[in-house]
Amino acid sequence: MVNLKKLNESRILVKDVFSKSKKNVEVAGWVSNTRGLGKIRFLLLKDVSGIIQVTAVKGKVPDEVFDKIDKVSRESVVYIKGFVKDSKQAPGGKEVVPEKFEILNAAEELPIDVSEHSKTELPKRLDYRSLSLRTKKTQAIFKIQSALLQGMQEFLNEKGYVQVFTPSLMGVPSESGSEVFEVKFFNGKAYLRQDPQLHRQLAVLGGLEKIYDIGPSWRAEKSHTPRHLTEHRTIAVESAFIDDEQDTMRIEEQVIVAAIKKVAETCKDEMGLFELENKIKVPKTPFPEIKFPEIYKILGKKGKELYGGDLDREAEKMIWEYVQKKYPGCDFYFFNGFPHKIKPFYVMEGGKGKEEWAKSVDLNFRGMEMSSGGQREHRYEKLMKNVKEKKMPLKSVEWFTKFFKWGAPPHGGFSLGIERLTMILLGLDNIREASLFPRDTERLTP
Repeated sequence: MVNLKKLNESRILVKDVFSKSKKNVEVAGWVSNTRGLGKIRFLLLKDVSGIIQVTAVKGKVPDEVFDKIDKVSRESVVYIKGFVKDSKQAPGGKEVVPEKFEILNAAEELPIDVSEHSKTELPKRLDYRSLSLRTKKTQAIFKIQSALLQGMQEFLNEKGYVQVFTPSLMGVPSESGSEVFEVKFFNGKAYLRQDPQLHRQLAVLGGLEKIYDIGPSWRAEKSHTPRHLTEHRTIAVESAFIDDEQDTMRIEEQVIVAAIKKVAETCKDEMGLFELENKIKVPKTPFPEIKFPEIYKILGKKGKELYGGDLDREAEKMIWEYVQKKYPGCDFYFFNGFPHKIKPFYVMEGGKGKEEWAKSVDLNFRGMEMSSGGQREHRYEKLMKNVKEKKMPLKSVEWFTKFFKWGAPPHGGFSLGIERLTMILLGLDNIREASLFPRDTERLTP
């Protein structure tokens, strides 16, 4: 039996077999496929870094090794010790000739197709998610998602932002009280947060000034669409001492630029699986900004009357068509100045003569909302006026609003959906593909 402790030290990744000049190697991973040709047995071994061919010729490798390779089942976990040789027929131009072969864990017959061109439908692939993750293209989604976040964090860290962790359990609903999950909390009840918004603001009021938070949010929204999840992740950024919502837009632009630049630099192979290696371009700044009420006029010309209301999916698509014509080549663009009456109580209104509108901003990417944000109301009297106008019970927000009596700087920020950004960037058909273990109205396992 292979010594697993020593294997952890001596094993190399498949990609290193190609990049290094080592002749004798120890590799381990999953059996992607096997086939026989006369006295030759071919095995494709895959790990997180790639795939390599293992070739066993009867009489030139130990009989025990040949027999094990001949009988091993697909997706079994195996260990191989052997030497590397050049081969024009092998993928990547190299193959491993095995001297030792051990089955660490044999796989039973698979319930789904885990080939790179799987014909298994998405719902069943999600039922067996740990298996469906084994395809290179699926793994590439999460490597790219990781690079997006890495780029964002590197930019924010460099600019002096502090990463914080805000609570997921709330004593009261975090926003309107609708679409929240209620959970048992000892002898009472609590709620899963809809957004880390309010605690981010309190952290800024606490003097941290520039923060960001990465974590989950939940919405008990009965929407079973290709773009909705009941649990999703966001990167949320909040900044003190801003002039207005324009400052939050400039920060968000740079966060997006840093994210896509990181992907372009580090994920060329992964992007190639989506045929996007030469199509993903770092966006130019500033992003186009389309304001209300001009948005309503644009929609009206297209036959959609929506004045004073929020934008639905049809309206978003119409504005995307408008952006493509007016700003060719621009994939990212802002909506600014939503009606104040449809926004939460913490949003600042537009100012003198613009009280009807709010300093509220959405970032859109190819016709889909990616984030919401803008400038927050930091003046206690104005904040309480908003609470009363929204007819919110004062006790439900007092835990938050009271801190604004004791010195609150002008501030603002945004909350950007990670799965949605991944989905649209890669052209995925369903947001569930961009979630490691998605949760929706019908799925709580695996």
